[in-house]
Amino acid sequence: MPTRAESFAGLSVAIVTPFKDGVVDVPRLREQIEFQVAAGTTCICPVGTTGESPTLSHDEHERVIAESVQAAAGRIRVMPGTGSNSTAEAIRLTKFAERAGADAALVVGPYYNRPTQPGLVAHFKALAEATTLPICVYNIPARTGRNIEPETIIRLAELPGIAMVKEATGSMDQASQVLAATDLTVLSGDDSMTLPLLAIGGRGVVSVVGNIVPGDMRDLCAAFDRGDLAEARRLHHRLFGLCRDLLGMASNPIPIKAAMAMLGRDSGEIRLPLVPLEAPLAVKLRGVLAGYGLPVRA
Repeated sequence: MPTRAESFAGLSVAIVTPFKDGVVDVPRLREQIEFQVAAGTTCICPVGTTGESPTLSHDEHERVIAESVQAAAGRIRVMPGTGSNSTAEAIRLTKFAERAGADAALVVGPYYNRPTQPGLVAHFKALAEATTLPICVYNIPARTGRNIEPETIIRLAELPGIAMVKEATGSMDQASQVLAATDLTVLSGDDSMTLPLLAIGGRGVVSVVGNIVPGDMRDLCAAFDRGDLAEARRLHHRLFGLCRDLLGMASNPIPIKAAMAMLGRDSGEIRLPLVPLEAPLAVKLRGVLAGYGLPVRA
């Protein structure tokens, strides 16, 4: 059974939002998009969790979407985060992304107000009816406080506008249930779970470590697709330690922004309530990056 959004298979990268002196650094954003284009990344996902969307103003959120689409210039797909715990706000952002020329919308389940499963269906149905963009349902209950149950996603798959799922529950059982019952394109929301998810029918990953090593994550997906399981496993094991150590040090995007600063690819600035990586962890992170073979700046 062909997946519904096969053109989004492979590597998508949840890119950071660079700041300089407290404001969005557009030239650096464009540099980072060029880095992903050069790496052969399929899609960039700006203004998600990694892009610090919770602390961006509405104007900043829209500006990052528009600048990302312009910088991509059709060379790489753009799937911005447009979710909210307010359905009206999610619709507004998604419509803006559509007008700006985005290729899809990444929509997280409503957070904090913890809707019921029928409420989740109604929320995503309203979004699907309000836009022609393909919608990727982002299921991350650790951040939203509510799992979008497999039965709910199966119901959502009946809507033409629902095309993808970003699966970040950590449950292969849940992913298997969705994959067995729908033609949705399922993307891993956890870097370290990419290969296991591919093995049960997933089609790629929305990656955080792809901000610094997009080539390796792209190659993992490509190796699996061509049936080279030995190479896919090799890359999985190589990436696993980096994913575990980098993403486990502190809340995302604190460690990835620190890593990018150490590699000379970002200022490392983040916004409150997030704070910089603690000094002992920063020392450890330098060692992790150097051990991976990355050119850490002095």
